[in-house]
Amino acid sequence: MSTVHQPDPKDRPARLTVGVVGAGRVGPALAASLQLAGHRPVAVSGVSDASRRRAAQMLPDVPIVPPAEVLGRADLVLLTVPDDALPGLVEGLAETGAVRPGQLLVHTSGRYGSKVLDPALRAGALPLALHPAMTFTGTPVDVQRLAGCSFGVTAPDQLRLAAEALVIEMGGEPEWIAEENRPLYHAALALGANHLVTLVAQSMELLRTAGVEAPDRMLGPLLGAALDNALRSGDAALTGPVARGDAGTVAAHVAELRKHAPQAVAGYLAMARATADRALAHGLLKPELAEDLLGVLANGTDGTTGTEGDAR
Repeated sequence: MSTVHQPDPKDRPARLTVGVVGAGRVGPALAASLQLAGHRPVAVSGVSDASRRRAAQMLPDVPIVPPAEVLGRADLVLLTVPDDALPGLVEGLAETGAVRPGQLLVHTSGRYGSKVLDPALRAGALPLALHPAMTFTGTPVDVQRLAGCSFGVTAPDQLRLAAEALVIEMGGEPEWIAEENRPLYHAALALGANHLVTLVAQSMELLRTAGVEAPDRMLGPLLGAALDNALRSGDAALTGPVARGDAGTVAAHVAELRKHAPQAVAGYLAMARATADRALAHGLLKPELAEDLLGVLANGTDGTTGTEGDAR
C-alpha cells in the first residue's frame, strides 16, 4: 500500500502549462508525471539528438523549441540541466527578459537551493528547488519509480505549500532541506548512490576475473540483503573481514588486487579504513585485533597472517 500523502484540494496548484529546459533523463520524466496529475506539457528544449529522441518518446506531440520560447509558453518551467550549467542559464534567461512575473521556475539540482534562482526572482518568477532522490534511465520506467521517491525541497516559506503539493502530485514525498544544507545533502546522496554503482561494477569485474560466469546473479541476493540490513540497522549491520579484524584476509585481498586490478586498490583501502573506523567506534571491531588490521591498511602491503574468513 502506498504511503504517499494526498494534498488537500485547497493546497493543490491550479492546472498548469509545463515546459522543460534541458531534455536530459530527468526533465521529461517529471513533465510526464505532472501530465498524469492533470498538468499540460506544452514545450521542451533539447540540443542533442539523444535529448530530442528522449523528448519525443516521453512527451509525444510536445514541440521542441529554444529555451526562451519554452518560458514564453509555460506557467511552470522545469530547469533540468547539469549543476554547473544552472547559474549561467538562469542569469541568461533573466537578462534576456524571458522570465515572466508569476511564473513558477523549478530546478532539479541537488547541489543548489532556491537562491541560485535569485536572478529570476528579481524578474518576478517564483523559485522552487525540487530534487528527486532517484537515478533516472531516460525511459518511461522513471515515471513509475517516482512513486514514493523522496524529493529534496527548498523554497521561500510562502511557496512551501506549492512546492510540496507539486512533489506529491508527482507521487513523491517532500523532504524539506535548508538552503545552507543543500551541498551536504547532495554529497550524502552521491556518496551512497553514485559510488555504489562504481563499487558494484568493480565487484562484478573482479568476479568475472575470478571465473564467475554470472556475477550479477551472485551479487544480487548478497547486495540486496546488505542494503536492507544497512537501512534497518546502520553500523550494526557491518560484517566481513574488516569488522572481524581478520588482518591476514585483508592483506590477501590487497595482494590479489595489486596483481589483478591495481586500479581498485586505493578504493578498497579507503573503504576498508572507513569501515574499520566505524566498526571500532561501535564496538564491533575488538581493539586487540585492530592494530594488525590498521597496519595492513596503512601500508597497503601484506601484514599479519590470519585465518581467512567468509564473505559474511
